[in-house]
Order: sequence, then C-alpha cells, then structure tokens
Amino acid sequence: MKGDVLFSPIDMHAAFKHLLRARAWSESRVNYWVTRSEKLIRKTLIMSAAEQKQEIEAAGEKPIFSYNQTDFVKDRVAVEVQFGKYAFVAYDLFVKHLAFYVRDHIDVGIEILPMKSLQSQMSSGVPYYEGEFYNVVRQGRGVPAVPLVLIGIDPLRLRRPRPQLHFAHALPPVPVTSGLGRTWR
Repeated sequence: MKGDVLFSPIDMHAAFKHLLRARAWSESRVNYWVTRSEKLIRKTLIMSAAEQKQEIEAAGEKPIFSYNQTDFVKDRVAVEVQFGKYAFVAYDLFVKHLAFYVRDHIDVGIEILPMKSLQSQMSSGVPYYEGEFYNVVRQGRGVPAVPLVLIGIDPLRLRRPRPQLHFAHALPPVPVTSGLGRTWR
C-alpha cells in the first residue's frame, strides 16, 4: 500500500552476504560443458570441465560452456539466500544444489526464504517458505535427490531499532542439524 515501509530484498541479501562472508562462507562456481547429444552428456557428466570439452569435440559435437554458481559454500554446505523471484527457488533446489551435490562438492543444501509474514511486507514476486516447503513435500521423498534444509525468516525477528539485519536473527537460535548427523552454525 502507498506509504507502507517494505523490507528490501536487495538490502537483506546484502546483509546476509556481508555476515556470511565475514564468517568465511564464499561463493562457489562449477564450470561444465554441454551439447545437444543426451548420450554424450551422460558420458561426460562426471568428467572435469576440460575432459568434457575434449570428449564433446572428439565426438564431432559443438561444446557449449555453462556453469552453476551458489551464494555461499563452507565445509561441504551450500547456502542460497532467496529473496528474488519465485522461479529462482526451483532452480536453486533442483539445479544448483543438485549440481554441487552430484559433483561431490557438498553434502547438504540450505535454502533461506522469507516466511509468508515477511514476504507480504516485501516487493511482489518474492517466494515464501511455506509455499516452497509445500512444493518440496508435494514432489515426494527423494526429490530433489540432495539433502536440503529450508529456513524461513520471520519479520518479527528482524525488527530492530536500527534498520539492519543481524546474523543471530537471520538463523534459528539453535543449530541446524541435518539427517547426516552434522551440525552447522
């Protein structure tokens, strides 16, 4: 509504970036090559990028460069902070986290989303935790084929005298434990 003060997805993402980078979480990128041949893609899937390109060229096909990037990685955990558009969550869950998991770079993916109570105080098109949790449950067990932790951010925990997101308020007050028996902070 006109005159309402809204949470800024850009500023919130920047705050997460600042706080996680200060704790040695870094962006990670996986480069790879694709082609139009399914058989060749299956053959090269687990190869290094250089080997993929060489194999595709040797088969007489044109290699197409591609990559997956994730916001934060540390100790085999990938974190995506998603205050963007709805479509990006599915890409994070079913492409990014899976790509890093299949390449054995991570053991678990974490997706941080606003709860509906926060999403309603943000610009339009932003996904929300409850809706994306429903989508994951609806897919059934084993889909996506990577261990995931979804974290919802509640606006009541964000309200502070200063307009600044604090790390302690962005994550649950207790450690997040995966089914792998590891705890991440």
